[in-house]
Amino acid sequence: MAKRIYVGNIPFTTKEEDLRSLFADYGDVLSASVISDRETGRSRGFAFVEMEDEDATRAIEGLNNKEYNGRTLKINEARDRDKERPRSFSRH
Repeated sequence: MAKRIYVGNIPFTTKEEDLRSLFADYGDVLSASVISDRETGRSRGFAFVEMEDEDATRAIEGLNNKEYNGRTLKINEARDRDKERPRSFSRH
């Protein structure tokens, strides 16, 4: 089963190909996407990588808090956004 990995604090110049190369040492990269600002198109400084479970676990352990192009990476398993958002209740 595949696991999504959050990759934070990446240099703003990082491309998807760079992420694929960085994570390839830990296994097959199923997908890599740098998140960019909708209005400016500029990187927001984080990305998501998808790998098989065991490869993802090794990548998280191997790359979290490592320096990459002058930045200390923050890497962990991505959380589901829907579970993170507080629910708003309307009052009638």
